Amino acid sequence: MTDSAPEGLVAAPGTEAGEAAAVEPEYDPAAPAPLNVPRTPTGNAEVDAQLDRLADADHLATDGHLEVYEDVHRGLRDALIALDARPGAPGPPAPVPPFGNRAPAPSYHQSRS
Repeated sequence: MTDSAPEGLVAAPGTEAGEAAAVEPEYDPAAPAPLNVPRTPTGNAEVDAQLDRLADADHLATDGHLEVYEDVHRGLRDALIALDARPGAPGPPAPVPPFGNRAPAPSYHQSRS
């Protein structure tokens, strides 16, 4: 019999090698971890591909997320631009007045000059 503990086990201080305790992996809050956020397909292949790209951030440290997010943002923006550029596609919607279909309420504030 050897004095060393089996692989994955470390003898606690004050114990014999045969009484080794299992060592739990140390929790590292900065380690990559999947967010498990569900992504619902949109039906648009370009958009769905960009949403799937977000899963790449699950395997990166936090400092690597920005690159993925910027890439996805760029891809989504390009997909939206492509929708506007398609022949026969309607133009952008007419701007909505800030008060919907009604006129703004009259202002009762009067200047006393």
